Amino acid sequence: MGFFSAILGNAGVAQPAELNTEYGILLANGEVIEIGFKLMRDVFIFTNKRLILVDKQGLTGKKIEYLSVLYKSISRFAIETAGHMDLDAELKIWVSSEAIPSVTRKFNKQVNIYDLQKVLAEHVLG
Repeated sequence: MGFFSAILGNAGVAQPAELNTEYGILLANGEVIEIGFKLMRDVFIFTNKRLILVDKQGLTGKKIEYLSVLYKSISRFAIETAGHMDLDAELKIWVSSEAIPSVTRKFNKQVNIYDLQKVLAEHVLG
């Protein structure tokens, strides 16, 4: 992921092995990381059971929030592809019956937003 894209808040693909090393302690028995994306300091992880959103806070990033979203609680989701002038694609996820998206993330062009949507669809439609 380029530095410019990271500053803009766009996410790039993270390797599952790297994510397992850093976040494996969060996984339940039988849970595996399928794909993940890194923003500047934050991480967006798809496992076979849930989404894990890692939000590093503060100047040092020592304070970390781990948000788990079960696939069965996702009521809808949307992708917006990058255009010719856009630098990013976007994913929006609604949990239960909320009117506004609970999760919104931007991804740089290194991320195939269609592959991301496919992983999410496979889990939500299950």
